[in-house]
Amino acid sequence: MSKSADASSATANRSYRDVLRNKRVAGLLLGDMLANIGTGMIIVAMPVQTLRIHGHLPPAIAVGMVEAAPFILSTVLALGIGLGRVRIPPRTLLIADCALRALTFTGLGMAAVTGRLSLPMLVAGLLLGAAFRMAGASSRRLLVTSMADEAERYGVNGLLGLNGNVALYVLGPVAGGLMVAANGPGAVLFVDACGALLLMACVLRWVPRTGAESKEPTDAQEDESGWRILRRRPVAARLLVVVFFFNFFYMPIEVALPLYVQGTLHSGASGLGLLWSTLGVGAIVGAALVNLMRGLPQRRLLVAIIGLWALCPIALAAVDNLTAAMIVFALGGLVWAPFTPVAYSFLQSGLRPGEQQPVVTLWTTGATIAAPLGLVAGGPLIQLTGTVTGLVVSGLLTLLLVPVAAVSVLTRSPENPAQP
Repeated sequence: MSKSADASSATANRSYRDVLRNKRVAGLLLGDMLANIGTGMIIVAMPVQTLRIHGHLPPAIAVGMVEAAPFILSTVLALGIGLGRVRIPPRTLLIADCALRALTFTGLGMAAVTGRLSLPMLVAGLLLGAAFRMAGASSRRLLVTSMADEAERYGVNGLLGLNGNVALYVLGPVAGGLMVAANGPGAVLFVDACGALLLMACVLRWVPRTGAESKEPTDAQEDESGWRILRRRPVAARLLVVVFFFNFFYMPIEVALPLYVQGTLHSGASGLGLLWSTLGVGAIVGAALVNLMRGLPQRRLLVAIIGLWALCPIALAAVDNLTAAMIVFALGGLVWAPFTPVAYSFLQSGLRPGEQQPVVTLWTTGATIAAPLGLVAGGPLIQLTGTVTGLVVSGLLTLLLVPVAAVSVLTRSPENPAQP
């Protein structure tokens, strides 16, 4: 057993090293991390900014509106790509996302630091600036996985998860909390704009116009939408439904967390940053272990993650000090981190190159569209029930998803009974 474990560890380590030896992949991953650091800072800064300018609107509703705004237009665009037959090069989409985000967030930052930023202006700016957000997110994954060998795809997805967790939930929130305390939340908008520009520079430098992207699809593939392709893999389609509700039931936590930190934990922006950072520390460990999990039954692993994560908000509601909350959130990050890389590896394993963009974009959209819907529902939920009860409701609903996920995901399809 020891020799087997050592061999598994060596294989995982070699896989990550082999991926990072590819300069183009490493360069794009670096740009992805720099951009995600800015986004991680926004996670801390925007609720603080919203609570300063919400006016007569209830704070939970205002936070929900601001958190939901970046998803609206981006959902429409991504659905057009995933459900339609239009093929836009992922490189082009990612560059457009970076340019629009940098321009819009610079304008919002100028309005914030001069005291002219209002809640409607913030919501409108986030709505416009994130128009390519989902298409850009799926494009990052498509570009990185297309520049690596097929055998390394599992490792690439694991590195993307590790990359995002380090930036979004450790470096970003810590830096965001410090900057908010020193310079105010408006200054963070400039940092996020700079991160988008750095990612664009990495794309221009490391991703060629042709060759690194997926091969040109055949005529038959051009005529198929992402949904039609996905329907040929019923288990993947059912898993998408599970992922949607998994994300939907999670989103009230994001509405409740700044209020929970301010009220129950009696802390501020620094406490919120620390809480997100501990989630990230746990997620880093979980993401680092992803490649070691390739030998486990992938479907059962996904169901187990859902059940274990459901305990996190319930446990969070039971504690009333920052240290205990940080421990709970770190454990939550540990069990949650492998979910996305494992799910995407499962999805991409059965797709031809020409099918990758529409299906991955549709999958990303379907999974992510739960965020604005969950935030819109989460605002009234937290306003009516309070932060602590809202956290418990989120956890209980996720627990109810476990048997549904087990039936949906563990049922093997006749067309591919050997799928892991």
